[in-house]
Amino acid sequence: MPVRTRVAVIGAGPAGLLLSHLLGRHGIESVVVDSRSRAEIETTIRAGILEQGTVEVLDRTGASDRVLTVGQKHEGIELRFDGEGHRIDFAETVGRAVWLYPQHEVLKDLVAARLAAGQDLRFQVTAERVEDAGTDRPRVIARDAEGNRVEIEADVVVGADGSRSVAREAVSGSRGGHFREYPFAWFGILCEAPPSAEELIYSNSPDGFALISRRSPGVQRMYFQCDPLTDPEAYTEERLWEILQSRVPGTTLTEGRVFQRDVLRFRSFVAHESRRGRVVLVGDAAHTVPPTGAKGMNLAVADVVLLTDALRALLLDRDEGPLDAFPETARRRVWKAQHFSWWMTSMLHLLPGSDDFDRMRQIGELRTVVESEAGRAYLAEAYTGWPLPSTALDV
Repeated sequence: MPVRTRVAVIGAGPAGLLLSHLLGRHGIESVVVDSRSRAEIETTIRAGILEQGTVEVLDRTGASDRVLTVGQKHEGIELRFDGEGHRIDFAETVGRAVWLYPQHEVLKDLVAARLAAGQDLRFQVTAERVEDAGTDRPRVIARDAEGNRVEIEADVVVGADGSRSVAREAVSGSRGGHFREYPFAWFGILCEAPPSAEELIYSNSPDGFALISRRSPGVQRMYFQCDPLTDPEAYTEERLWEILQSRVPGTTLTEGRVFQRDVLRFRSFVAHESRRGRVVLVGDAAHTVPPTGAKGMNLAVADVVLLTDALRALLLDRDEGPLDAFPETARRRVWKAQHFSWWMTSMLHLLPGSDDFDRMRQIGELRTVVESEAGRAYLAEAYTGWPLPSTALDV
């Protein structure tokens, strides 16, 4: 027999789990399914810069009781070029901040909070398709770990299942979306060492981009620009440190054992459609951005805040207006984030085929930003995040 619920959520990532959490605060039941195990969800290390609005939602709605105690507040970043560092002071320019709190830690908090609340959260259940999207009873057809069929019938189905979303097929079919692939990637490492800097360093060097970050007091996360086809095993540890150090002249990196390496390709995507009838896409299922602007998970949270209001109006007040408006309202923020991510990326990376003119123009652009109060304020405002609707914290 089909499982019956108000909202069926495909994907137990930040978007899906936070949506179920916010809906639960309004008494709206949901079922969440994910093809991964709980251990996989909670241990896969991903990006970890949270906008101030994201932190406020997690903290004040009870989704995370560790984001402020374990997360590290950062009130600025450093832009490094021509061998010099230039600090962008977020607190001084816009009175806001970001927090370094890795995504897998957010997921641990959300999983624990949802299970404690009695959430129907089904791990290792793989959604295969969404049926009847154009009706008021859409269905998720899935398989559990033993291969048994699982059918979930809901008032609304939400695809929060990432860039390879099965829900997207039910929403947009073959219509696809706006897409751009960048001609470079990031070679990322995790290493056992104390931080090399108090705040993140974004470095533009003649040899290419580098980002110096961290994950915890004893683990650093670093990236350098590379060819998208680079083999993660192509470099010795000694060579990795040589490349990284050459990309941040003027800063001495703290070296340690490299225990993870990967190559992260750069893509931008915005689906032509993020809703069809009672099926809605959020997060990476609807859009992806390059990681330079730290917008991925934060955009997912913004989607969820807007969608919570829309579903509350639909399911509690029988008002379809906010759901009708959701795609366009969400898309406005998405395209602002796409622009900011593209701008940061193009300003900081060595572009294939560029010449001395292009190089000096980049330096001119960077100087325009760091030497202008308005330039610093724009970067700080976009990086720390545009405000979320105040209704995000309503009970």
